[in-house]
Amino acid sequence: MKKIFLAALMIVSLVLIGCGGEEKAPAPETDSEDDGKAIIGIITRLNASEEKYNELMQKLEKSYRPSKAHLSAHYKYFDNMKELQLALQSGQIEMLSTYQCVADYMLQRNDDLEILKSDRTLSDSFCFATRRGDTILLNELNKAIKAMEKDGKLADLYKTYITAIKAGAEPPAVEIEQIDGADTIKVAVTGDLPPLDLILADGKPAGFSTAVLSEISKRIGKNIELINVDSGARATILSSKGADVVFWVSVPKDSHLIPSNVDRPAGIDLSVPYYQDAIAHVGLKEK
Repeated sequence: MKKIFLAALMIVSLVLIGCGGEEKAPAPETDSEDDGKAIIGIITRLNASEEKYNELMQKLEKSYRPSKAHLSAHYKYFDNMKELQLALQSGQIEMLSTYQCVADYMLQRNDDLEILKSDRTLSDSFCFATRRGDTILLNELNKAIKAMEKDGKLADLYKTYITAIKAGAEPPAVEIEQIDGADTIKVAVTGDLPPLDLILADGKPAGFSTAVLSEISKRIGKNIELINVDSGARATILSSKGADVVFWVSVPKDSHLIPSNVDRPAGIDLSVPYYQDAIAHVGLKEK
């Protein structure tokens, strides 16, 4: 079965949502007996049903390997990372799709997991989502992110909250200072992408993205109120004005493989990115 998974993963690497604008290349040939579909768990895409998403993937796969289309993967939606991990452990899926730093975090806490190797390095951009028309807030976010990139603050936070953390340890909790008399921005967080977006066992927010948000609060002079939400409810809480900002991941604009709005419903604007990470696939080790 592992050969089937790896064969499918080579195709997945070409078509998976979030792929950067990498050059196209055919996947390696595989033996004809490797017939089957690897079921890959992904966080729910908010602008395409699971059926439509799989239809899109099948069309893209056929454009790369018409004679080997039967080696395609089947994608299954989950609304949060906890459900994804439970599905992997129970055998409902063969692998889950996430990001390199998240995969590393998972492997440090579970010896039964492994990162499935791919012949591609593809990535997504991390940003903030706002309601369309909330131009002032979006401009404030963009200005703060660009300034943090220029003065090195983003790099410092990345080191503090990701690279400097000892294996198996949790990143420090993030204190978001309150500014007397300032307006408050409600920000929805999922906790689904530790150590980027993380809620600690005691309920306190942590992680790199939350630290970025804390710094932005200081720079734009507005208070931040964090609200926990499932990934599948990100767009709903934003459109219903239950939150003003949501952590988001975007497909790079130069992607040749996937529509840029597949996880971006109408009425949402995205900030400039503050981080980029490679896509990784996690599966159970063979015993």
